Amino acid sequence: MSKLYSPFQIGAIRLDHRIVQSPLTRLRSDQPGDVPSAMMVKYYSQRASKGGLQIAEATPVSIQGRGYLGAPGIYADAQVEGWRKVTDAVHAKDGVIFLQLWHVGRQSHVAMTGGVAPLAPSAIPVEDLVFTRDGWIKASPARALQVDEIKEIVEQFRQGAVRAKAAGFDGVEIHGANGYLVDQFLQDGSNQRTDLYGGSIENRVRFLLEVTDAVTSVWGGDRVGVRLGPSGTFGSMSDSDPNGLFGHAVAELNRFGLAYLHLIEPRIDGSKMRADGLPPVAAHQLRSVFNGPIIAAGGFERDSAEEIVDSGDADLVAFGRHFAANPDLAERLRRDLPLSPHDRDTFYGGDERGYTDYPCYRDQAIAA
Repeated sequence: MSKLYSPFQIGAIRLDHRIVQSPLTRLRSDQPGDVPSAMMVKYYSQRASKGGLQIAEATPVSIQGRGYLGAPGIYADAQVEGWRKVTDAVHAKDGVIFLQLWHVGRQSHVAMTGGVAPLAPSAIPVEDLVFTRDGWIKASPARALQVDEIKEIVEQFRQGAVRAKAAGFDGVEIHGANGYLVDQFLQDGSNQRTDLYGGSIENRVRFLLEVTDAVTSVWGGDRVGVRLGPSGTFGSMSDSDPNGLFGHAVAELNRFGLAYLHLIEPRIDGSKMRADGLPPVAAHQLRSVFNGPIIAAGGFERDSAEEIVDSGDADLVAFGRHFAANPDLAERLRRDLPLSPHDRDTFYGGDERGYTDYPCYRDQAIAA
């Protein structure tokens, strides 16, 4: 049997298998207030498995970090109480759940930020759409952060980590991918600063390291993960030397003794495959650099997930779209059972349809 189905240790936590629920933005929080909803409690409980890791969806650490209406937050006490219901439900099934800490940076709109311009390393326009009460619309022009404001955002990540602990999570993940704020500081296509946060690779990595230092001061490194997207293009992202950049960033992250490094393969653009047949290269390239466990994500099927874990390039594999449509995905993969197809039209926002109405295989078999 593949190692994909065997136990594994990430930091302080022992898992019963290596199939991970990827952090999926689904936009089902209660509005206003960005409080996790009863639908969300059911959704995460359905997908929980004994000793299985779930990484909860991207969660803004401040109002200025919001970019998508319906995304739950972790910047207010009411949100902590809502998340506590989610973590209690997951723990009732002996599952493990981390919270992904998020700041969207320039990928936002004044309707989401309290009326202020979105914040970014540099005031560079972005073409991507954000989700507001008026639907999907173009992001508002961003302004460049002052150094003292950067320090304030680092503190917001720390406070988000504190609230995540109060909400009962088992750990947290820093979202450093997909063209959001941390990624915007990393890549020179979005960072044209000339101060200590821009220019050289060492300077552009500084914000990521400061955020990681702040978050690990709350949790310890062995309950913190970092998600990166080497060579990812989502969010109008680009870099002149991605191999040098991400190699340096990952080498620097070793100092924290992280629970894991979560890598999105560049064959993925947001939630869609850029092209079929592309191999997973990010985990392979960074395996020799990172000293801890690696979670690979992006376009994996059962066979390719088994292959990358058995090869040693990754230790765990995160699934997104398959977890959306198969609440019992870990069991289906282990037993090689057929998978239910997902409905992309229901990914973002809406009601229970395409969210909590997917049956597990056993219930499907009984109904058939």
